Amino acid sequence: MAPALTRPLAIPCAGATLAATLHPADGATGVLIVTGGVQTRWGAHRGLLDLAAGLAEAGHPVLRFDRRGVGDSSGDDPGYRDSLPDMLAARDALRAAGAARIVGWGLCDGAAALAIHSADLALDGLILANPWTRDADTAADLPPPAAIAARYRNRMRDPAAWRRLLSGGVNLRKLAGGLVRLAAAEPPSATAAQIAAGLAAAEAPVLVLLSAQDATALAWRALADTGAFGSPPPVAVIEGAGHTFARREDHAAMLAACRDFLARL
Repeated sequence: MAPALTRPLAIPCAGATLAATLHPADGATGVLIVTGGVQTRWGAHRGLLDLAAGLAEAGHPVLRFDRRGVGDSSGDDPGYRDSLPDMLAARDALRAAGAARIVGWGLCDGAAALAIHSADLALDGLILANPWTRDADTAADLPPPAAIAARYRNRMRDPAAWRRLLSGGVNLRKLAGGLVRLAAAEPPSATAAQIAAGLAAAEAPVLVLLSAQDATALAWRALADTGAFGSPPPVAVIEGAGHTFARREDHAAMLAACRDFLARL
């Protein structure tokens, strides 16, 4: 699904230039897409382009951009924690394009960046897709305990897994490592605390989009269950989806949840 009309933008930001793409639409509520990791504004499998096109078709102007040092943008990459200047510059460009209200949509550490800096961004809503909650900027050798537990629960239901275990087809060292990780309490995450503080300061509606079996999403759910985010925001779970909602049916379900949230604003 390609947009009928897009406009390339070059946005000044802290001595660098952000490469951006605007999807114009007639509605008053625009969407600012913030990527995760070093992903470009196209997104994995062109997913962010398709998301922008789908939202624009529903009447929402959309801006997607590469932060400094990523993709087609100049400058040095500040990382997601220090990307507030990039998000502010992109927000102002979307506002200058005619959006009276702006909702931030972020994936993974892009979602974390939106939540952490929500007070400074003063957006009219947040859509956080599989938000990153760990202190390391990349995944460790083992996934978070919540993901390990979910994987073991699924395997316990599979007769083939029991046959492999009894026949010696399971790596016992790897199994032991996973069990040790489950038994050890994971230290509190400073990132989760920053997200909680940002959400508490946000004066706008928030929707969290979670892929049912994604490790990052499972880590969010485990933290939410402990009360780490206070009264957690509403959650829409996309069953069977991967981290980037790459399958057509998962992308469609995610897009529908976004459209519904924006319509209720």
